[in-house]
Amino acid sequence: VGSLATDIHLHDTYFVVAHFHYVMFGGTGTIFFAAFFYWYPKMFGKMYSIKWANIGAVMFFISFNTLYFPRFILGYMGMPRRYYDYLPEFANLQLISTIGSWLMGITMIIVFGNLIHALLRGPKAKDNPWGGVTLEWHTASPPPLENFHEIPTVTHEPYDFSQLKEMKNYESE
Repeated sequence: VGSLATDIHLHDTYFVVAHFHYVMFGGTGTIFFAAFFYWYPKMFGKMYSIKWANIGAVMFFISFNTLYFPRFILGYMGMPRRYYDYLPEFANLQLISTIGSWLMGITMIIVFGNLIHALLRGPKAKDNPWGGVTLEWHTASPPPLENFHEIPTVTHEPYDFSQLKEMKNYESE
């Protein structure tokens, strides 16, 4: 941790575990899932259930924080990491963290179940389900081998959404 006084108190405690998982899984993992769901229709040509994706996202947020936030508190209380057993005063927060891990497991079943169901039985995805204006959204989903039969003409900036309603592949719902 950044300062000596904090580092002495929190070194080798559950705070380190919580901080690592918030940074690595909370940051990188969450972005990976978001990007995978964003690109899924383009990669596989199938659309997943938006309802179940939203349920999975909310459950992920709740279960992630239920799993790892108590570990910050446990670290502040002085619970060391790498111990197979812990003192009784840490039991309640450990129980909350354990419940968070169960919720995370259920969440992953929902998330991956939604994606597998979409792959096997999902409806065909529109070529541009999100209304993107960049070139990759102007080809079929999944993209054919050569992407475009002709070199496409770029008529506007990548983030110019003023022509969105004129695009033929996008239908707002």
